[in-house]
Amino acid sequence: MSHDSRDGDEAVPHLSPEEFRKLGHRMVDWIADYWSRLESFPVRSQVSPGDVASKLPAHPPEEGLAGEQGWDAIFRDLEDVVVPGLTHWQSPSFFAYFPANASGPAVLGELLSAGLGVQGMLWSTSPAATEMETRVLDWLAELTALPASFRSTSATGGGVIQGTASEATLVAMVAARERVRRHGAPADAQWVAYSSTQAHSSVLKAAMLCGVARGADDTVHVRQLETDAHFALRPDVLERAIREDLAAGRRPFFVCATVGSTSSGAVDPVRAVAGVLERTGVKAAGCWLHVDAAWAGAALVCDEHRALLDGVELVDSFAFNPHKWLLTNFDCNAFYTRDRSALLDALSVTPEYLRNAASASGAVIDYRDWQVPLGRRFRALKLWFVLRHYGARGLRTHVRGHVKLAGDFETWVREDARFELAAPRSLSLVCFRLKPLPGEASDATDARNRALLERVNSTGRLFLTHTVLPSVDGTPARYVLRMAIGGTYTKARHVRAAWDALSAAAG
Repeated sequence: MSHDSRDGDEAVPHLSPEEFRKLGHRMVDWIADYWSRLESFPVRSQVSPGDVASKLPAHPPEEGLAGEQGWDAIFRDLEDVVVPGLTHWQSPSFFAYFPANASGPAVLGELLSAGLGVQGMLWSTSPAATEMETRVLDWLAELTALPASFRSTSATGGGVIQGTASEATLVAMVAARERVRRHGAPADAQWVAYSSTQAHSSVLKAAMLCGVARGADDTVHVRQLETDAHFALRPDVLERAIREDLAAGRRPFFVCATVGSTSSGAVDPVRAVAGVLERTGVKAAGCWLHVDAAWAGAALVCDEHRALLDGVELVDSFAFNPHKWLLTNFDCNAFYTRDRSALLDALSVTPEYLRNAASASGAVIDYRDWQVPLGRRFRALKLWFVLRHYGARGLRTHVRGHVKLAGDFETWVREDARFELAAPRSLSLVCFRLKPLPGEASDATDARNRALLERVNSTGRLFLTHTVLPSVDGTPARYVLRMAIGGTYTKARHVRAAWDALSAAAG
């Protein structure tokens, strides 16, 4: 291990380039081996609370590792401490939540980003970090058929990488409030944000962070509106709520439409929602329409799914997560706006120590003004690697394969008299459950479905999660299972094995 010392100061035990090279090769080998043996692990971690912590020392080490042999202990701990405590999100039999794709090109991009150690807050702090991000976001906008007004080449729009869809929602909400203020809203306005009950919890959290919502139970300043039979936002309900708030002297400023909700993959009617903002006059007053397509947005690389975009030319911002279903590891959210000036007005703060000639010229983008934090990693590298490695054709093949597998799973559910679909299939997401038995109370049906889910998950052979879908036309809310297909390595045999396990466990 190399040592850095100055004038007799104690040496710092940095890795030499050669030591780093050896350990780096070893770690990459470990990751490659991990991927090759994913199917040997129980998908959901089998440890109990506190098991991992009990294997870790209570106090930090005083002395560091002694040479390469010292690192043997770290690799042993990876196997003995870390791996048993993992739920294996990259397992081909992981069907829970939504996918969290990792891929070789993305991981290499992440490694390179860490090795370069760039802090890309300003154009001047690394021009390549900024200009590559701008270009790959424009590539992604083209691949997903976003209108030209969302690209950096437009007069008013552009894209940026946020960490998550939750951050994108917060940024959009802050920009929305700033724009409505520019349209004359008073400083003490009673702001109101709108979404469906099926929108992601990040809408409420963003309102809390902005000071719009007084708390998680504030139903005055955050209106979570009832949905239709397919769990999509109802434009008539939105219009009624907006007119009520206007009459009460409140200020509608933000609407979030969801394309691919977390529970069931529901798609809000974006064009109709935009029409409501136009008819009620709140659009003219600056009200912002944001589309959260965190999961489903990846499907837009395929022509046959472009109907999801209907009306997107009328919205102010659009965001989706390549880190969910587009082979780019967490974290990577693609956020686009047609009104970057509102974003900059809301988020720009320029202390003296950040002033520089390039920024002052107005000829460059400083992405620190497009996000909440100041600092930012060189995340564009991993997205660049993914787009170059797979190409548009590879990405389309990835998405289409999973949609087909979900169609197969949907067919098996339909053909089994014990099961029923709980919502229309959305791309690669299938919501289903055991049917109620004759005369069975709804809570008893829910209990049977909870038991089924736990039986299959406890085997370790697969992992699914659940949701509760709201009441429709007077029927009770329902506990349902979610089959979310989208893993990097998921094939037909894994989906078939999951169905066989569910079928056997159903009795």
